[in-house]
Amino acid sequence: MVRMARWFAEAVMLLHFAVLAFLLVGGYVAWRWRGVIYPHLAIGAWAILSLLMPVTCPLTTAEEYFRAQAGMPPLGTGFIDHYIDGVWYPESASTLVQLVLGSIVIISWVGFYAGHRAARRLSRC
Repeated sequence: MVRMARWFAEAVMLLHFAVLAFLLVGGYVAWRWRGVIYPHLAIGAWAILSLLMPVTCPLTTAEEYFRAQAGMPPLGTGFIDHYIDGVWYPESASTLVQLVLGSIVIISWVGFYAGHRAARRLSRC
């Protein structure tokens, strides 16, 4: 049971990284496959909400649960703080990194909108 709980904790962690990767590039994927924009917007809204309010991500909650079942120490500070802040970049650069990543996402949304408008104009001809 402990081995299985550890496996689930690690699987949730990987899923969490996949969700973050989708948050970063999903808007660009939607340029090609338009339906992808809806889950991407939902994840983007969750990301904005989590930056503005003290909400806990369900994936973090799930990982914490499985870590406890496996006898592993808790994350303590949350997924981003545990795995990314201070690991991939210095904590002092956190605001800058958030601004850069947010800009990348917003650029993808602007590009999606512009492409959608251009496609609608061409279909009217």
